[in-house]
Formats: sequence, C-alpha cells, structure tokens
Amino acid sequence: MDLITSAVVAAIGHGAPGHAPEAIASHYERLKQAIAKFDSAAAILAAIAALEAEPANTQLQLALTAALSSAKVPDDMETLFAAQGLLDAVQRPLPQAPDVEAAPAPADKGAVVPNYAVVKVYFATDRQRDVGKPPAQRFSGERNILGGNGPLSYGSCDISIPRDHRMGQLESPSLWRLEFRDDPAKHVVVLSAEVQDRDNFFAALKTQIRASADKSAFVFVHGYNVSFEDAARRTGQMAYDLGFDGAPVFYSWPSRGGVAGYTIDENNIEWSTPHLTAFLADFLASTEAAQVYLVGHSMGSRGLARAVADLLAAQPQLAQKITEIILSAPDIDAAIFKHDIAPKLAGARNPVTLYASSQDLALAASKAVHGYARAGDSGAGMLIVAGVETIDASGVDTSFMKHTYFAEKRSALSDMFYLIRNHARADQRFLDPVDTVAGRYWTFKP
Repeated sequence: MDLITSAVVAAIGHGAPGHAPEAIASHYERLKQAIAKFDSAAAILAAIAALEAEPANTQLQLALTAALSSAKVPDDMETLFAAQGLLDAVQRPLPQAPDVEAAPAPADKGAVVPNYAVVKVYFATDRQRDVGKPPAQRFSGERNILGGNGPLSYGSCDISIPRDHRMGQLESPSLWRLEFRDDPAKHVVVLSAEVQDRDNFFAALKTQIRASADKSAFVFVHGYNVSFEDAARRTGQMAYDLGFDGAPVFYSWPSRGGVAGYTIDENNIEWSTPHLTAFLADFLASTEAAQVYLVGHSMGSRGLARAVADLLAAQPQLAQKITEIILSAPDIDAAIFKHDIAPKLAGARNPVTLYASSQDLALAASKAVHGYARAGDSGAGMLIVAGVETIDASGVDTSFMKHTYFAEKRSALSDMFYLIRNHARADQRFLDPVDTVAGRYWTFKP
C-alpha cells in the first residue's frame, strides 16, 4: 500500500470524513484538496468514497492505489506532504483525561529496571525554552532570542529503551495497537530533561567521557521536521544501538517539527549555524575527548558541514580532535558542497562519510524547491569528491518519507557501528565498491 492510500485508510479507520477528531479531519480534507488539482481527481475521489464505505476491502484499496499511480499523484510533493501530515495526525496520541488517582512516585534511578534500559544523553540547544512544560516539550520550535546568557541552553535527558527494542527502531505509541500513552517498557521515551548551566554541563560531560574506554563522544545534529523530543529520543536510540560507551550529545536547532515548516526550518538552520560552530569549538576545547564523532542528518548536515569547515579554517588544531564526520541524506546544494564546502573539509582527520539515496522524498522535494541537485542524491547525480567516502543507501528500506534511512535500517546503522567502533574505512566494512568515470563510491552488500 502506497503512502497516500495508507493515509486515507488510516484516517477512515479513525472516523473520517464525518466522525474523526478535528486534527485528522482537517488533514484529511487538505489531502483531498491536494488531489483535486489532478485531471483524474473525480475518479480518485470516487475511489476514496468507495473506501469510506468499505475501508477493509483490499480490492478497493488496490483500486485507489492504481488510480493514484495512473494519475502520477505519488510524484507530486504537495500531495505526499499532505499525506504524511495526515499520518502524523493519525499517529499522534489523543489527549487523555487526567487520572483520578495520584501519579506514582518517580522511579529510583538507582534501582534495577527489568523491562527497559535508561540512556543519558546531553544536549545543547538554541530553541526557546518553555518553562513549566513536560520534559519532552521543554523546548519549542522557536528561536531563543531572549536568553540573557546567549542563545544556548544546556542539559541532559534520560531516555528509556525497551528491553525488546529492535535495532534502528524508534518505538512509539501506536493507535493500531490501542496504545494511547508512552510506556518505557514498550517505547523510546524522554523520561526527564534537566537544564544545567554551562559549567555543570561540561563537568558532567567530562566525567562520562573520562569513564569511557576510548574517552569518546558523539554529537548528533538532527534534520528538518524534528522536535526537541524526537531529537532526544533518536540520540538515545542511536547510542544504545551503537553500544556507545562514551557521551552521546545532540545539538537541537529550532526546527518547527512539522512537514509544512520546510522554509522556516531552512532559515532557522542558517540562523543556528554560528551557534553550532561556537558550541563545537567550546565542546572540543572543554571536554578532553580523544575520539569525537559528528553525525549530521538532512538539513542538520548543512549546518554541521559549514560549522566544521569554519572550524578547520579558523582553528585547525582544535578541529583535528574530530575523529569522524558523518553526513546522512545531506540537504545541501550539491555544487556548493563539491566546490565550496568539501575542499574545506579536506583538512579533516579522516575522510567524510556521506550516505546518499535516490529514493529520498524529502531530498527530492528540496531539489524541486531549489532547482538543483542535493549532496544526498544518488543515481546519476551521485556526488563523488576527494576526501569523501560516498555510500549509496538507496537499497535500504526507509520510513514513509524515505528520509531516515541512516537510523531506521539495520544495514546502515551497522555500517556506522563498524565505522565508529572499529575505525574501519569503507574498504574495510561490509560494502561493495563501484568504480565510475567520476571515481569510486560504495553500496551495501546484498
């Protein structure tokens, strides 16, 4: 079942068109409006109406998928984003009435918890702080322009990882399974978010880094359409799956956390890049980490790549502390990356690792908006440049939006495991080389 049909079936299952919650109903109507512009809209809407009467009828589902395909609706980014927005609304937990019983006392962090593990992650963010909100919502999608001590806030989060967690998965409540609340035994949950001043933040980081075997840390910079909560959850999941014994850190810039916020996010990553550069310099100078891994995803790679390029130019000795730079699905203009950014990264300690995909819908949408190829594209436009080990991740299955392959599938995360844990270059990992006129890139072994 394609993304659009899946969204329609899910919405009907929750009462659309006439009995769904307001959020689902509005997104459902928005999807229909996006479909209405096509010449075959009448046939497609008729197929949707038939499904509304019999949502479990697989033949009707196939008929809708065929009608959408025939009209080339899945090639339209506006409609795909509308469908993803509808799915997001369907999967969002419904508000719950407050319990009559008193909430249980917080669990003793020193106690043994048999059904989930707890991973501590550290953060720096230039998001606006929402005082009084629950831990997962402590920072909004707005810029922090009111901070008396500068734009950055620091702190740490405790993240639960279920004992039956599957590698690469970011387990969340599912309405399909009648799960309406976060459960640490089943889901990756932000259990706490503690804000600290700079000195206490770096003191805690130093302690954890010194305690690790390789005195290591990684810094993750998330991409477009990511909330503070999901950045924290993803960082905890990555640290757990990588078996990382150093300090996991994420830098959270003010993404709006919604599919419709692309242009706002694009402006915000530009606004955040100087703050990210300053944080990385402070981090490298203050933590005494011997092994530092930087991981950027999507639009976050844009800020990370520029920040590292600036550090290499201004403080090369400091930047040499960076062990690895990993850019996944980088939403960066390919020509700008090749001619402006990549040459500046040539002074890095090791080659940059770049994961690309020809099946990435968010990158395709970015290309349509900007008119030019992105550094994360593969296929005919695969970026092959000196100092960069490019890996084609097109064969790796992805989420609905095909934009999280760096952490959603075992093979890509396993590749990062060998890169980080064994310091193995591309020719030493489970990858196949592909030689072209432009140079060599790598693919995952079948």
